[in-house]
Amino acid sequence: MTERKRAEAALQASERQFHTLADSIPQLVWMAEAGGKIFWFNNHWHEYTGTSGGGAGSHDWQAILAPASLPEARNCWRQALESGSALEMELSLRSKDGRYRPFLTRVIPLHDSAAAIYGWIGTHIDISERKRSELEIRSARDAAEAALRNLRETQNSLIEAEKLAALGRLVAGVAHEINSPVGTSLTVASSLERKIATIATELEQGNLKRSSLKQFLEVSREASSQLVTNLNRAAELIQSFKQVATDRNYSNQRVFDLGDLTEQIVLSLRPGLGKQNLTLNLECQPDLTMNSYPGPYGQVLTNLFLNSVAHAFPDGQGGTIDIKVQACGEGDAEVLFSDDGCGMDLDIRRKAFDPFFTTRRDQGSTGLGLHIVHSIVTSCLGGQINLDSEPGKGTKVQLILPRAAPGAPVAQ
Repeated sequence: MTERKRAEAALQASERQFHTLADSIPQLVWMAEAGGKIFWFNNHWHEYTGTSGGGAGSHDWQAILAPASLPEARNCWRQALESGSALEMELSLRSKDGRYRPFLTRVIPLHDSAAAIYGWIGTHIDISERKRSELEIRSARDAAEAALRNLRETQNSLIEAEKLAALGRLVAGVAHEINSPVGTSLTVASSLERKIATIATELEQGNLKRSSLKQFLEVSREASSQLVTNLNRAAELIQSFKQVATDRNYSNQRVFDLGDLTEQIVLSLRPGLGKQNLTLNLECQPDLTMNSYPGPYGQVLTNLFLNSVAHAFPDGQGGTIDIKVQACGEGDAEVLFSDDGCGMDLDIRRKAFDPFFTTRRDQGSTGLGLHIVHSIVTSCLGGQINLDSEPGKGTKVQLILPRAAPGAPVAQ
């Protein structure tokens, strides 16, 4: 009997230690018999639910579950009792003020020395703060993703606007250049019309002299020569602009001669020199066949040209722009675009291809010209771009373009 009393005393001491420990932790804790009947709750349970400490056996943790989660919780608890396995799930428990809070619920079986289940212990950890933090993080992430989408949409819109603006400047330059030969042709044609009317009058009156006819023929020959020259010039400009504009609108992949296309693009760019004291030189290797995207290539060349005119030669400074096209290696082409303008320092050169970076924002620049160049060369054309520039020593841009764009068969 003494040994039995000693064992019972030790058991009671152990239970008191456990209850003291369970009462000291912030979690809600309860214990149940092997069949699932609860016989003890810790103090935090009673504080949270507003129940008294006595008569614990008449209470059940399921009594304060949110109605929506009650069927699932009962089913899981029943399966745990039948299988003897642990249970873990998130549940909402009602507090004494009637509000529900989220808890992480864990219920584990207790085994004796023979591995038989003699009871269960359940814990409920308040995860309100964690849920609130997750919600805040999720909201912040959604807001950041929405802001990123808006930024990308805005950037794409600005890029398209910049492309249209570049095309608009090209149109204005070509239109101005066409006005000259067309205007000259109109003047010559008007003068020739008057001469024809004079000769017709003299012929009707019978006063036409041999010298007058000879003079008329000489004037007509000269006028015809001027008309042909000026109209051919206008036709070349129109054809060049039509080809460039068509390629830009559709950006179709096709086989073309890189030298011929570059000459067409440069022909449409020359009017952009306007009254500036600039010289544009072009050197192209013949028979350089490409299977690529002429439209994006034209956009690259146009943006490089416009950027050079706008930034390399401030205050009307004169200078030279050189474009050289040649084969490079076995399957690439090299396009060298250089100017002898003011150049860039190291800080500007590092940021030159960054979106929205510009040194002329006060003059309306968006900072997307060279960013578009870099994106087209590296993504669409599948090439590489290298920039070399120093203050006072001009700028050199090297484009290495595969003669067969990514996914295209090699051009022969």
